[in-house]
Amino acid sequence: MTAELVRGQNHTLPQTRLEIRVSAGSPVVAGATLGDERGTVHGAEWIAHPGSHRLPGLEVSRQAAADHRLAVDLDALPDAVHRVTVLLALPAGAGRPVRFGAVAAPFVAVTGLDGAEIATFTLTGLDTESAVSALELYRRQGVWKVRAVGQGYAAGLAEMLADQGVAGAVELAAAIQEAVASGLARSVTPPPRSPDSERVHHPAGPTAPGDSARQPASPPAPEPLSGPTPPHTETPGGPIDYAHPRRQTSAPPPPPPAAPPAEPGRPAQPVAGDATGWSMDERLYNQIWGMFEDLARAVAAYRSAVDFAESRMDQELERTLSDPRSRIGGTGDRAREEARAKRDELTGRAREALERDLAQLAAESAVVEPALPASYAGWDNPVWHGYRVPMEIPMALRIGDLRLPEGADLRIPLLVRLPLERGIWVDSGRTASEEAATASGDRLRGLAMETAVALAARLLAVYPADEFSVHVIDPAGAAAGALAPLVRSGVLAGPPAAGAEGVSSVLARLTRRVDLVQMALRAGASDALPPDLDTGEQLLIVNDFPHGFDDRAVTQLRYLADEGPSVGVHLLMVADREDARAYGPVLDPLWRSLLRITPVADDHLADPWVGHAWTYEPLRAPQGSNVLEQVLALVAAARRGGFR
Repeated sequence: MTAELVRGQNHTLPQTRLEIRVSAGSPVVAGATLGDERGTVHGAEWIAHPGSHRLPGLEVSRQAAADHRLAVDLDALPDAVHRVTVLLALPAGAGRPVRFGAVAAPFVAVTGLDGAEIATFTLTGLDTESAVSALELYRRQGVWKVRAVGQGYAAGLAEMLADQGVAGAVELAAAIQEAVASGLARSVTPPPRSPDSERVHHPAGPTAPGDSARQPASPPAPEPLSGPTPPHTETPGGPIDYAHPRRQTSAPPPPPPAAPPAEPGRPAQPVAGDATGWSMDERLYNQIWGMFEDLARAVAAYRSAVDFAESRMDQELERTLSDPRSRIGGTGDRAREEARAKRDELTGRAREALERDLAQLAAESAVVEPALPASYAGWDNPVWHGYRVPMEIPMALRIGDLRLPEGADLRIPLLVRLPLERGIWVDSGRTASEEAATASGDRLRGLAMETAVALAARLLAVYPADEFSVHVIDPAGAAAGALAPLVRSGVLAGPPAAGAEGVSSVLARLTRRVDLVQMALRAGASDALPPDLDTGEQLLIVNDFPHGFDDRAVTQLRYLADEGPSVGVHLLMVADREDARAYGPVLDPLWRSLLRITPVADDHLADPWVGHAWTYEPLRAPQGSNVLEQVLALVAAARRGGFR
């Protein structure tokens, strides 16, 4: 039976291999400290945090997220450790909440490896605190217990670490926040959170033990009531209002009729749009993110089960080898065979559960993909054959696919909200992926620019003809070949800018637009903007940064990255970060403000639930297809007034 703890209450732990699951209404940093008998933490090496996520017997998430799973093996902790304190902190950054009183109360659960809850604690009553000691696992007379703490610190992470006796707490807190900022720069921004019940699940027959793909990893965090107004969430760019500009304020329509009930013991047939929403596009959007979360948690459950099986086998082998009697005769060999057989049985059951989940998700993907609108669809989707320039801005845009190694054939569309809340950086540098390792530097740079052009074409295709403009900076003219589809179709706002003068002119024009629109909004005088100012969304493609950029141009680019998205100016940069090392840390905020993608498959994106490293794959037109050129021709014709 689950113990629902209140502040100060404790509960005996029935086992030593545990998971601590955290659910919050906003991204939080999760960490843990190891303390001695007095609770003193003897240095940074006794603290697990995103910059140093693994210690003996303890592993935490590598980034800030709304959901966390912390792994604890109390038997594997050093003998000097008598206390494990779970810490939560709000990540620093402009536009982020600065106190726990402004977000939903975090929920913490201590569970066994099978997911069964042992104790839970909801951290209510927090106000100005930006860091909190949530739980404490402590050893008393050889028995481990858990205590609900809920001690908050208004001065943040530094004050909390100093309270535990950590020397250099201020410097260490800054280093942790630095690691968190780097993690957020590579994370996938989640959609607005909704209760788990909004994801429609059809009965799929009896659920096998460990089959968790359709079950939340932990109870959903409480959501503040907001009537018909959609909720807000936090991203690296600040608070985002997900209210659709044309959404009605009435209750959302019910989901489409469910598929006929499945035969007993067999999964139900999936249905496209099987989620809540105000329109079919929103239903599909929510369904895709539900599939993404389901896959993340199914794989997390599988990996946890495999780790448990391996650890159990190691412990049994260690006990066998430590007994001198097992070294005589065949006792030791039999014990080893039995331990390996148990490991194989556990991993086999976990794999069977994962295969069922993957098969269900694959079936769902098979019906969802053909139903996607153009903005969500890949270039090989037949929807492009009937493409017409839209009259309204869609909810989101597909910028690639995501997959995990356990389900390499299952790809989940990566959707980002429109208008873009942060720019995109296409990394033209060499990464650790196999495909990047076999490609030359010139080939990678060419693929990076082709990826940027394909993304620009998708943005042009999903916006109304008069509401999106694309500018290009190509200082040395090195991207002429890749830019040819945009140039030939005539969809660019002007010829690609080259040379120092061209770079300066484009940056000055866009900087002026940002300044004027910001001033008009602050003054409430949007009708006073100059008549020659294009108030539509603007995209600036920058190739080969920082080559050809002086200090003034770099400063303007940073300004556009920081201030542009809020007033409709977005960056699409093609660059190798190593080439910008000469600028030192001055450009770090620029890179962190952008969503990094790669021109080849690479596992660099993290999810906001359990922090998996997902392999990102860019969208490519089918070999020999002219779909991109055909779409751009229709966009150009609409701009000339041919048809809409």
